[in-house]
Amino acid sequence: MEGARKPAHILLGSGGIATEERRERYRSIVTEHFSGFNEVVFVPFASQDHSAYTASMQEFLGGKGPTLLGLHESSAPVQTISEANAIYVGGGNSFLLVKELHERGLVSPIRESVLSGSPFLGVSAGANVACPTMMTTNDMPIVHPPSFNSLSIIPFQMNPHYHPGKIMFRDGEDLKEHFGESRARRISEFHRLYDTPVLGLWEGSYVKWDGSRGLLEGRATAFKSSGESLEMKDGAIFDAVLDLM
Repeated sequence: MEGARKPAHILLGSGGIATEERRERYRSIVTEHFSGFNEVVFVPFASQDHSAYTASMQEFLGGKGPTLLGLHESSAPVQTISEANAIYVGGGNSFLLVKELHERGLVSPIRESVLSGSPFLGVSAGANVACPTMMTTNDMPIVHPPSFNSLSIIPFQMNPHYHPGKIMFRDGEDLKEHFGESRARRISEFHRLYDTPVLGLWEGSYVKWDGSRGLLEGRATAFKSSGESLEMKDGAIFDAVLDLM
């Protein structure tokens, strides 16, 4: 991102690590983003087993990454966040994550810490919670958060795990099209009520956001409330309303 300050935030559409290539790529993204930080506060609240999730992510990073400090272990989580040098929000269920953040009084402290300069990395639900609201998640409402309002670290909405085309299913030896509603249709329903643009982040893609501009690694589709959509390719630079720069 020539001429821009170093991106402070990384938003990944997926933490999917099904192949060794993706595992290694994921490790490198995390370790490079948090280079220079020995400890990073890890927010595991999108998962129901906070300790197991934190331990599994630490094990996955191995000796290449920073030490993850599970926020669930802090007796003063608001203070921990206010003193955090870097914050990593893991993936899982967005409803569960937002509920926990609100009930623990962490929404404003995390936002203030990040906007004050603490590097932030969010994966899947962790990327969705960086938006103004969680209303463009794909997750099932397994719990009822007191509010859909999220961190507002970025000014647009995201739809992690976005799938752009036909959904196929296997019928015996044949692949057939499933005629259920698409992600684009769901996003259009959001835009009947709200004007905020939505970035559909394809699987395996991520965004570097520096506070005013985003750099796309991978692919994405930008949706506007006007009904317009724009396919973004690897290396695209865009602004706060998802217009290319």
